[in-house]
Amino acid sequence: MKSLSRYIPLVKISAFFAATFLLGATAGNLFPVLKSEPESVQTSSAGTNWGLSFQEKGKRPVGNATIEELKKYNACYAADTEEKVLYLTFDTGYENGNMPAILNALKKHHAPAAFFMVGNVLKDHPDLIRQIVADGHIIGNHTMTHPNMSSISSRKDFEKELSGVESLYEEITGEKMEKFYRPPQGIYNLTNLSMAKEMGYHTFFWSLAYVDWIQDRQPSREEAFDKLLSRVHPGAIVLLHSTSSTNAEILDELLTRWEEMGYSFKSLHDLTV
Repeated sequence: MKSLSRYIPLVKISAFFAATFLLGATAGNLFPVLKSEPESVQTSSAGTNWGLSFQEKGKRPVGNATIEELKKYNACYAADTEEKVLYLTFDTGYENGNMPAILNALKKHHAPAAFFMVGNVLKDHPDLIRQIVADGHIIGNHTMTHPNMSSISSRKDFEKELSGVESLYEEITGEKMEKFYRPPQGIYNLTNLSMAKEMGYHTFFWSLAYVDWIQDRQPSREEAFDKLLSRVHPGAIVLLHSTSSTNAEILDELLTRWEEMGYSFKSLHDLTV
């Protein structure tokens, strides 16, 4: 595991993150027959982890906020469609050598993606940022320091976390950064969603993910395919971590298998119009 002074080491938070994420991205294993409506978007002062319940194979999971509720805040977790289209996104807290394989697979399949990046990645890898942009992908905002954003109530402090990434992006590319945001660890509240919207941001959660971020416990190919093929559904926003060696290894085959299932890939831009 690569240690970063400006980014919370995933090893140190793996127990916490795994527990909270398992209540979200893997909730289908915990609540496979959940029938009641999920809890709506939380009150303005309470933070909550984005969570999902996979109730039926091939169908969009139930989130702890609905598509319509999130839309009020320029936020979404999936497209409301029966079209077999996928939106690929990667959370990137640091670069550990997996990006070339990921970018090659995306290019081979003509698949646009969004990379939600923490500030240190832009600081340390400007050439990578330029390459990703040149390949036609989106650089999204995952904040400067990867904090629990729901604990930030000050508009000034909230803006600082996002504007710092914007400034780095503009220095590297000479262009304004697109306003695409993902809260670290998916922790959010109404105040956060409102402030992001007021800053012109679209907030993106996800409807398909698996436990791929723990570096010393990477899933096997079989485990990855089991989760990512059985839970895929029309309009899915897919969350993968670019730090995952498993993802780098399987991405070409994964995209091929999704294509064989009839899926194609679109940009998050299509969800903002």
